[in-house]
Amino acid sequence: MSKKKQQVNTGEDLYGQTAGGIGALAVVGAILGAIKDKLGLSWPVTVLLTVGVLVLIGYTVWKVRSFVKARWAGGKQPAAAVQAAALQQDAPATAVIGGDQAAAQAAAVHPELTRALAKAGVIAKDEIVRADQVTIEPVKEPGKGTVYNFLTPEGRTYKDVEKRLGNVAGMFGVTRMHTTMERSRDNERRVRLLVLDEPPHTRPFAPPTRQEIEAFKGVPFGHDVVGQLAGAKTFDKASLLVGGMTQTGKTTLINGLITCLLIAYGEFDLYLLDGKFCGLTQFEKVAVRYEASDNPEVFEDMADELNSRGERRYTKLQEAKRNRQPAPKFRPVFFIVDEAADFFAHDGTNAGKEEAARIAEKARSLVAKCLESGISVVMLTQRPAQNAIPVMVRDQFMYRLCLYVASEGTAKVALGDTYFDTIAPINPALLDPDLKGQGVLFAHGASTLIRGFNFKDEFMWEVVDEVHARQQMAIDQAPVSPLKQAIDLMRSAGVDFMATADLAPALGITETDPAARGKKLTKLLGVASDKSTKGVRGYRLADLTAATASDS
Repeated sequence: MSKKKQQVNTGEDLYGQTAGGIGALAVVGAILGAIKDKLGLSWPVTVLLTVGVLVLIGYTVWKVRSFVKARWAGGKQPAAAVQAAALQQDAPATAVIGGDQAAAQAAAVHPELTRALAKAGVIAKDEIVRADQVTIEPVKEPGKGTVYNFLTPEGRTYKDVEKRLGNVAGMFGVTRMHTTMERSRDNERRVRLLVLDEPPHTRPFAPPTRQEIEAFKGVPFGHDVVGQLAGAKTFDKASLLVGGMTQTGKTTLINGLITCLLIAYGEFDLYLLDGKFCGLTQFEKVAVRYEASDNPEVFEDMADELNSRGERRYTKLQEAKRNRQPAPKFRPVFFIVDEAADFFAHDGTNAGKEEAARIAEKARSLVAKCLESGISVVMLTQRPAQNAIPVMVRDQFMYRLCLYVASEGTAKVALGDTYFDTIAPINPALLDPDLKGQGVLFAHGASTLIRGFNFKDEFMWEVVDEVHARQQMAIDQAPVSPLKQAIDLMRSAGVDFMATADLAPALGITETDPAARGKKLTKLLGVASDKSTKGVRGYRLADLTAATASDS
């Protein structure tokens, strides 16, 4: 159609509409005039009366039309209304308020969780959280907060909440650090969401008592965000890697862990390599072997000793299987290394690189192969960088604990490359660096935010003295043997070290050849010799004492 023709049609339409409007006004005027004459009213009253009647007629027509439309639709309703009605049928009778169906439908929806999860992108806008599937519990002192235990809508699981846990925290007006989430082992839809009123561990919790440590099922590492003890169920066939930046409280945390081990784990052999020189000194008294050194050769020597001990235990396990006998029970052993990264470093030379590679392989073997024989390793490092501890060593640790670090990449070094793909991960880079000993414990696929115990020195000294007294009593009650004779001899002489040349004759060894004499004495005692600070070969009282309590 041409532009000129369109203009003609537009003009004709306008003329027709104008003429129609004039005609309508003339008709309305005639009707109003007739009504005025009939009723004898004034013009204003006539106009108001007519308008009111027309409005009433229009409302009646609208009401009838709506009723007819609803009946004609055969009861069809929007999907959201159908879902709300279905939920209301399953809701308890108390949900119906005053017989009002609309109120009953609203009562079936938990408004707070539905709004929070919808805005956080966990559920769609037409999905709801049922009120009768939600329980809310306040958390009292210590660690105030609220626990929401609920079912996600059908078709949703805990993973939908987990993926957007930070967004959910924001909807409650807090941060990710204020929230924890637990999934149910029985229902994929059930979620237990904790929302704290204040940042976690803002107020330090009192250290646990001896009775609380003994009652805990396992070994506690620290307090969780509500003040409950948290840790590992067992260290049987498991090792622990602890990482975190300097001055974040790793040594204090490990001192608390050793104290709990001495109380809760029963009798065990403790090997300590103190890379800080004084971080673990207070436990020297009860250690089978204590070394304060950052020399890689010392680490290698201790690794050799423990690997040999593990091999002897495996030999006994093999013999038991061949002879169809019960597997032997071994005394637990813990090898705790502070500042472990120092022992894997090298000076850049070929010899240094070869030494580092050799030590790394021995460490890997110790962590990976000795677990079955009851030897557990705990390593701490303040440099959880990519090359601080070799990957082949890091990958062997079952338990991971990461204190504050500067980045997510650094956290992966301590917690594992796939950590942030696990259930409800916690980013250690978001921790408060001023809270000493606070860290993320990753064990058995779950993350727990904890803060390590800060025991008083007097309490730890008391525990150490008690364990030492038990060790001495065991020695005194041990049957007479060459090992006990050597211990009694050194005690009576008041020495901590005795040369092979002096100890051998006292035990009836008369060989004059130093090498033959040393081999015979080592076989008789069942303990490897050592060197004094002057390079003299002999035996330490601590090693002999520890051997009386060790099975192999």
